[in-house]
Amino acid sequence: MELTVRIRHLVTGDVEVVLGAGHLFDNPPTRAWTEDFLRRRGHHLLLAEVEEAPAGFVSGIEIAHPDKRVEMLLYELGVDEHFHRRGIGRAPVEALKASATSAGCSGMWVPVEQGNVAATALYRATGAQEPEPGTTLWWSLP
Repeated sequence: MELTVRIRHLVTGDVEVVLGAGHLFDNPPTRAWTEDFLRRRGHHLLLAEVEEAPAGFVSGIEIAHPDKRVEMLLYELGVDEHFHRRGIGRAPVEALKASATSAGCSGMWVPVEQGNVAATALYRATGAQEPEPGTTLWWSLP
């Protein structure tokens, strides 16, 4: 059965929508953090809905640097387990690409954990290419 996916570009007034889709995130979103994210210029949160129910999301952040044009970082993608491998992840990624293009971004990139076959396949299916091999390092700050 073909699913109809609706993409919503969430804005400042959509805090309750995000909180209602909390099961899609790694951790439950808080009101304060959601308000802060949605209020920031260059922050994007796109919700994929199936039959008006939250099924997935993607977040992106426009990143500027003095020696580069603005780029879009695909920060996080989440899809309800019930909808895995049913095209729900592809729709918000494609919508974020369109938002990046509209914003004048020169490219879009995403860090992916090694061994995350599903995410890598999804991103490749939406046109992503692998750059030079690299490693992401992390600082945990107080």
